[in-house]
Amino acid sequence: MRVKEVAELAGISVRTLHHYDEIGLLVPDEVTEAGYRIYSEGNLEMLQQILFFRELGFPLKRIKEIVTDPKFDRLAALEMHRNMLLERRKRLDNMLGTLEKTIKHMKGEIAISVQERFEGFDFSKNPYEQEARERWGDEAVDRSNAKIRSMSKGEVAALQDEMNAVYRKLASLKHKAPDSDEAQAAIGEWYNLLQRFGNYSPEAFKNLGQMYVDDERFTKNIDQFGEGLAAFMRDAMAVYADSLQA
Repeated sequence: MRVKEVAELAGISVRTLHHYDEIGLLVPDEVTEAGYRIYSEGNLEMLQQILFFRELGFPLKRIKEIVTDPKFDRLAALEMHRNMLLERRKRLDNMLGTLEKTIKHMKGEIAISVQERFEGFDFSKNPYEQEARERWGDEAVDRSNAKIRSMSKGEVAALQDEMNAVYRKLASLKHKAPDSDEAQAAIGEWYNLLQRFGNYSPEAFKNLGQMYVDDERFTKNIDQFGEGLAAFMRDAMAVYADSLQA
């Protein structure tokens, strides 16, 4: 199949396929004399695998490392994808159930308890935990997890609200220089907030900011508050960390 046909089949852009080729993630098995990319059945199987990884939030760099590993087991990977998607579906079903009950409660049709308001919300499972362990060690992550587990669901929800408020404040300041007084005051709030359930050294705080840009999952989550916010936070966090070490 030619690149345009593959793009239409997979629901992605031709440009995306070109990019995958350029970075060595998905190289077509054949290129005609006229320069047309021709994708084989094996290429299509690999593309499916790549798209599953992308759906689960893996960055392209990590996907390439996985699929080019000589020990890569495609069947085992597909089974892992299935289990992760089933878990995601279960969580979404739970949250939808909570949403439906909350709507009925607001309409006066039923009464729900405080506990029922938070069914389906579980912040104890952190999708970034493995990266954090690799960067900062098991002890730091375990200590952070213990603090979060000791909090009630209401406290966790309140913490999330505080974090979102800081995100919005920083988004309103991203037109300013990262080292401006306003940006540094807001990023100081972020630093203090993180310290409530972690123990970030200035260097760890700076590295976390870099992860906001390096990991596409972080970037996507943060940039929903404003395009370019992740990069702005990275720069502001680096300035703040350096000032703490000065």
